[in-house]
Amino acid sequence: MTVVLVHGNPETEAIWGPLVQALGRDDVVRLSPPGFGAPLPDAFPATYLVYRDWLEGELENIDGPLDLVGHDWGGLHVVNAMMHQPELVRSWASDVVGIFDPDYVWHDLAQVWQTPGEGEQLVETMFGGAVEDRVAQWAPFLPTDIATAIAAAQGPDMGRAVLSLYRSAAQPGEMAEAGGGLQRCAARPGLSLLATADTFVGSEEIRRRAAERAGARTEVLDGLGHWWMVEDPTRGADALTRFWGTLD
Repeated sequence: MTVVLVHGNPETEAIWGPLVQALGRDDVVRLSPPGFGAPLPDAFPATYLVYRDWLEGELENIDGPLDLVGHDWGGLHVVNAMMHQPELVRSWASDVVGIFDPDYVWHDLAQVWQTPGEGEQLVETMFGGAVEDRVAQWAPFLPTDIATAIAAAQGPDMGRAVLSLYRSAAQPGEMAEAGGGLQRCAARPGLSLLATADTFVGSEEIRRRAAERAGARTEVLDGLGHWWMVEDPTRGADALTRFWGTLD
C-alpha cells in the first residue's frame, strides 16, 4: 500500500510533517501541486480542472494500491479526481467535501482572491516582503519550523496560482455544479474528516450532507481546526488508520 498526501493553499508539503511522523509508515508520498511548493510552469493554467488532471497524472505514476488523502485545496483536488477517475485509488479521504454542497459559501479570504484588483493586493500583502514577515503571519496557527518552510516557498508564483485557482471556482455555480457528480466518488471507499473548529469549509450539516452524497463515512475530529494534522497529528493518524483498517 502507498499513502498519498496532497496539501492545499497557501501551503507546502511541510504541513504534513507531524502527521507523517505520527503515522509511522515508510510508504508515504507527499505531492505538491504546481505553485504550492513545486514549480509553476508558465503555461500551466492553474484552474481547478487542470489541477485535477495534474493529480490524476501523478497517481498514475505511483505504485498502488493507493490510499489518497487531501487537505484544503488538496482535498478538493482529491474529490474532483474521484468524481472523474476513482479507479486510480483504493480509497480516498478529504477534509473539505462540504465545499461541493450547493449551500456552501466561499470564506472571506477566498472571496477577496476572487475579486479583481482586491485579490492582487491581498496576494502582494500575504506573499510579498521578507520571509520573516510571512512567517509571522503563520505564528497563530503553525509551529515556527513549519511556518518557515511554507513562507520560504511563498512568492509571485504561488500568488498567481492562488488567483487563478480561486477564480476558476468562483460562485455561483462552479463548485456546486462540480458537486453534482459527488455520487461517483462512492466507487471507492471514502472518508470525510470533519474538524469541528474549521471555519473555512462550511457547517457540520453541509459537510455531513456532502459526505453522504459521496458515499463517504464521516470521522469527527472534535475541537480541531483547519490544520488538524498539525494541531493533533496523533488523532488525525488514528482516524486515517482506523479507516484504512476497514479496507483490509
